Amino acid sequence: MSDTYSLAAKLGQLLLARSQTITTAESCTGGLIAGAITDVAGSSNWFDRGYVTYADAAKISMLDVPPAFIEGLGAVSEPVVAAMVQGAMEQAGAQWGVAVSGVAGPGGGSAEKPVGTVWFAWGTPVGIVTERQLFAGDRAAVRAQTVRLALAKLIQLIEETR
Repeated sequence: MSDTYSLAAKLGQLLLARSQTITTAESCTGGLIAGAITDVAGSSNWFDRGYVTYADAAKISMLDVPPAFIEGLGAVSEPVVAAMVQGAMEQAGAQWGVAVSGVAGPGGGSAEKPVGTVWFAWGTPVGIVTERQLFAGDRAAVRAQTVRLALAKLIQLIEETR
């Protein structure tokens, strides 16, 4: 059993025990977080939907991300992921959410946002928590690390809200 599967299964147990649900809003991972969640049998009891909003236009139209956030700071930024998770949670009616936007590579990086830069936002029943990470490795490694951190931090946040 993979580390990612174990994390997703634990997430599901925690959410089921609380009768709560989660949603995802993904850019750089292209649905890998939702994929990890739906690898767990019975996940439909705690996961209704996820959003893959790879293009800026999708973030705006599907998740109500203000265009000014993307125009001003770019899609890989704290305000954008915070708006992504908020929009996803509102659309899905979920108590929990996670959003990610990053530069997985191999191209697309800059001095301010090198390859491996990922912004996270976790939506909780009491607010939004954000974090920026710089992961090492190739595209697959950056995406895999993103999925693991997204799930691990969700578990941590849920456990802290007992």
